[in-house]
Amino acid sequence: MSQMNRRRALQLLAALGTTGLAAGCGSGTDAADEAKPGSPIKIGLIVPGSGPNKVIGDEITNGFQLFLSLNDGQLGGHPVTVVPAEEGDTAKTGQAAVDRLLKEGVLALTGVVSSAVMSGIRDAVEQARVPLIGSNASPKSLQSVVYIWRTSYVLNEPGEALGQYLRQTLDASSRIAIFATEGQSSRDVIGGLRYGYEQGGRRLIEEPVFTKDYPNPGKGVYTGTITTALRRRPDAVFCHYAGTQAVQFIKQLYAQGYKGPIYGPGFLTEGTVLSALDDEEKGEVRALIEKYGIETALNYSADLNNTANRVFASAYRKTHNASPTTYAMASYDAAQVLDKAIRLVGDNPTPQQVNLALGKIGQIDSPRGAWQFNQPRTPQQKWYLRRAQLDGRMLANVVINELATLG
Repeated sequence: MSQMNRRRALQLLAALGTTGLAAGCGSGTDAADEAKPGSPIKIGLIVPGSGPNKVIGDEITNGFQLFLSLNDGQLGGHPVTVVPAEEGDTAKTGQAAVDRLLKEGVLALTGVVSSAVMSGIRDAVEQARVPLIGSNASPKSLQSVVYIWRTSYVLNEPGEALGQYLRQTLDASSRIAIFATEGQSSRDVIGGLRYGYEQGGRRLIEEPVFTKDYPNPGKGVYTGTITTALRRRPDAVFCHYAGTQAVQFIKQLYAQGYKGPIYGPGFLTEGTVLSALDDEEKGEVRALIEKYGIETALNYSADLNNTANRVFASAYRKTHNASPTTYAMASYDAAQVLDKAIRLVGDNPTPQQVNLALGKIGQIDSPRGAWQFNQPRTPQQKWYLRRAQLDGRMLANVVINELATLG
């Protein structure tokens, strides 16, 4: 990895459980090893500690803490205390989290899972002039910000990447049934799909079908909606669900007799979704997935073959006994960009100095591949097409192609 000092190299070797890099790192002790740590700093971590988004919050926490563990608990040479705050799921709960963290004297904020929370705290963050490096929520409407940066993606981008792919893959007369939860996030995703697909005279024939945002959907909650849509004999299904919603929707879609490809943003099959589907009795769902296919667009996959990802994914698996997700990766990168910005500032950093430095850090050597911030303070990055298929004995998201560079 770039600009690697000896201590960093040895930590990465420990994470990987391999040998052989030390010879390339020199035998002397450089200035970074001799320098004393800078003044302690606090970083506020806004994540949900309960509810359906808790699993994403846990991944975000894991990714940020992993970067710290590989860097002596420091960012930019300063010892770090991470101060967590409960995000909740509304603008009010998000505002309470921000207020508490600002009273704690944090240098910067990170995290935020919910788009509603991100939109709700926008003005408070801008007025406080404390940088927020969001590692998940990124609604398209969040524009003209100065102190809010995001290491994930804008929500229209996975739809746009898939829309371009489907326009090239499907026949012009194809009917695509579109399903999604109610809310702005779904409208952003579907807007991106429409933008990517409707080129050269193409049109999405079917209108989107919006379902209630069930925190924990039970068996049969999507059945009526699915049955009505399947009567129109779609050639493909595009859907925007995650977690338990994704598991139940896919199961009920197959149970109603759908036999065709499924497409969606990467969080459709991210995290524990595939393992939950893989555990179905008699392996019927797995067989249908293998036969008809589930393909998703995302900015990351744990099997990407680059040095940064080999370090990150290996260390994550060693620590958590699970493959990392895009949520953990984006939070790891949030720590990485803070590390770079704080290092640029040097001793006694202020929030305003760090925010200014964030615009100067340049390219990030990330597990997803190299990326950099664009003018709207979101990543300009590659998007990958992933297919759910057997990797050994289990279903996994396997990268099969690059889709586009967006941002």
